[in-house]
Amino acid sequence: MKLAIGSDHVGLELKPTIIDYLKELGHQVEDFGPTTNQRTDYPKYGKKVAEAVAAGDYDGGILICGTGVGISISANKVKGIRAVVCSEPYSAKLSKEHNNTNILAFGSRVIGSELAKMIVKEWLEASFEGGRHANRIEMIDQI
Repeated sequence: MKLAIGSDHVGLELKPTIIDYLKELGHQVEDFGPTTNQRTDYPKYGKKVAEAVAAGDYDGGILICGTGVGISISANKVKGIRAVVCSEPYSAKLSKEHNNTNILAFGSRVIGSELAKMIVKEWLEASFEGGRHANRIEMIDQI
């Protein structure tokens, strides 16, 4: 898969670990920033990654901030994005199977690197089930 990743300054410490893990799994990754730990605003990076995913340039995206909440809210403002913030693998898996999420977010102040890898793996390996869930996604898209 071709994946976009972004964070704010708080997520910067965890981001390289996730990039390395994604590459280990055989995925192509582009880092949308930031590249320094200077204080920055998460909406900028949530928007950048979301716009790239929504445009179809990437198969999905991963976003990291302190909690994952703010950056996922920012991403969800972009039409066509279904970003989910997860702190455990089961919700990540079901978010893809039932909600066809295209961006995964988590908080570097909430989870550690090993749990983050487990969450990423479950999300990447899951597939949208369609069926009754497709109708619900259509309903969401119409909001």
